Order: sequence, then C-alpha cells, then structure tokens
Amino acid sequence: MTEVTKEQVLETLKTVRGPDLEHNIVELGMVSDVFISDGKVYFSITVPAERAKELEPLRLAAERVIKEMPGVKGALVALTADKKAAANAPATRPGPQADHSRHGHSHAPQLPPRTARIGVPGIGAIIAVASGKGGVGKSTTAVNLALGLQANGLRVGILDADIYGPSMPRLLKISGRPTQIDGRIINPMENYGLKVMSMGFLVDEETAMIWRGPMVQSALLQMLREVAWGELDVLVVDMPPGTGDAQLTMAQQVPLAGAVIVSTPQDLALIDARKGLNMFRKVEVPVLGIVENMSYFVAPDTGTRYDIFGHGGARKEAERIGVPFLGEVPLTMNIRETSDAGTPLVASDPNGIVAGIYRAIAAKVWEQVGERPQRAAPAIVFE
Repeated sequence: MTEVTKEQVLETLKTVRGPDLEHNIVELGMVSDVFISDGKVYFSITVPAERAKELEPLRLAAERVIKEMPGVKGALVALTADKKAAANAPATRPGPQADHSRHGHSHAPQLPPRTARIGVPGIGAIIAVASGKGGVGKSTTAVNLALGLQANGLRVGILDADIYGPSMPRLLKISGRPTQIDGRIINPMENYGLKVMSMGFLVDEETAMIWRGPMVQSALLQMLREVAWGELDVLVVDMPPGTGDAQLTMAQQVPLAGAVIVSTPQDLALIDARKGLNMFRKVEVPVLGIVENMSYFVAPDTGTRYDIFGHGGARKEAERIGVPFLGEVPLTMNIRETSDAGTPLVASDPNGIVAGIYRAIAAKVWEQVGERPQRAAPAIVFE
C-alpha cells in the first residue's frame, strides 16, 4: 500500500471551502502542520474563536475527504479557536512566544468571568499530576496514585497528557493500537483495571513528535473528550513537566478538581515546583497537595537510611505556602525495577510498605477533592 504524503493531504484539503466560500482552507492558511503515522492523519484547523461551534461542519468535511483518500486508515481533525483569526484571512501559525515584558507588554493570562463548566460525561472528578521539571518521578507517581485510588475502591482512568514523551504504555506494560467506535470515538486501553489513553498508543515509540501548540491542544482534548471512558469516579491526568500548552489547555477547557505537585527534596527541584504550583493558582485550579518523591534511600543490604537529595524540603514548602503535604515516597530499587518492567508497585506488591504509602497519599488526595467545591473552568485569554 502506497504511503500517504503531506502534500497529498494538503492537495485533498484544497477541495474544502473556507468560511468565506471563495477560497479553500489551505489557501486561507487555516490548516496546521500535518502529521501522518501508521496511515492515520492528524491536523487541526484554526478558526475564529467566536465561530468555533458554527464551523463544526467545516471540520467534519475536512475529516471526511481525508478518510476517503486511498491508503488513509483514519483521521484525527480538530478545530483550534484563535480569537484573532479572521474568517477570510490566513490564520497565523504559532511561533515561539516573544518576551515583551521589558517593553511593558505582558503575556500573562488574564482571567475574565468563568465560563460554564464543561465536564467529561461519566467522569466524576479530574485530577492533574504535575511537576515544574522533569526527572522527579511524576509519571511513576501518577500511575501509583491512580492504582492507589483504585485500591481504595474507586473506578479510575489515567490520561497521559505528555504528547512529546508519553510514558504510560511502558509504565503499564500496554502495547498495540486502540480500536475505534464508528471511526471516531476511541476505546481506551486497559491494564491492572485502569482505563488508559496515551499518544504512545497512536504513534510508534521512536516517532519524534514535532507539533506546535495548536496540535498539542487538539490532540489532548480529543484524547480526553473523544474516548469511551465509561463511568469513572476519577480520571488522573499525567501532565508533561513544566507550565506549557498542555497545562493551560487543561486549565482552560476542563474543570479540574485539583492538581497534585510532585517534587524531590532539593532546593532546585522545589524552585521549579513553585512555578507549577503558582501556574495552577493563577488559573484558579486548587492545589490538592505536594508529594515529596525520592525522599530518602534505604540500603537494601544494611537498612541504613540515606537522604541523598536532602530531606523534608517539600514538607517545609507545603507548610510555607499553606497547602497539604501528601507524603514522602522513598527511592527504592523496587520502584525503579517495577516502573521499567511495567508492573507498578501498588499492583505488583500491594501489601508492601511503598504501596501502603501510595494508598495513603491517594486517600489524602481524595479527601481533598471531597472537601473542595467544584469549579468552572476559567477562560484564559492572551492579550
């Protein structure tokens, strides 16, 4: 079977008229970078924010013509709302954000009155697990937190929101491609009783994802809203590290019940953790607490405890800023080995000490969720 090329996709999309009914969506610059993997075509269409609902038929038309192309197995097409886009003019593609703060212009989020709460049908609460930097064990914490919530009697799913570096397929030992319902709704993958969705199920592990902001946002929202999650008490979202598009998209589009911040004890990690925490506060997402990961190391042969990265930094930070401290997770060989093997500790050693720590953290998180009122998702506007 001949592989479909980006050029062929763009040529086909020239048959779809834009909102002005005179030019096609390619000529109008409305089509994002096209990504093709395993016969599936991914792209977004940038439209004026105020016309997003009205232009849903345009998205459907673009999706239909691509699915009809020989060699195409499926298409993932989303509308990306651009408040500055004109219906009859090319939509500008996002580039690196310039820092104009020194010239008196700020790109900080401005929060107008909250929009109506748009939840995901069947999901009771959505919890984000985030960190200010990579390498602190956030994804391992997210997986074991999800399993801890499940062990405490809840129906749980997990969404891998790291488009560039998805880790859930490996951490949960899941391979293969998800199936689709009617060519659109995706059935989540499943292991250890968790329903799971990740970009890692849709593209090969070694594929380099070079998407810009709009495509990241589109893919994330489709993995959230166009997946047959069923009835869940809670969906755990494993955020990518930092404070970028994925976090802002989740805060803008989804009524998060709260965020769990993962850090290691040392000062450098805590500085980055503060950035993540402050970002969630700015977009009015409750911070459910801080987890100190790699808190200490106990030598397996002697039982001697070593504070390799220092100790207690996250607890002190939580006390300083007035958020709950959720617990200390030690650095152990078992956590590393089970993460690499795709057999998370809470599932593979449910009666172990570390599994008990994760279950206790899960209980504290769920208690925090129950105590906080449900919030509408704030609209974030960049001026």
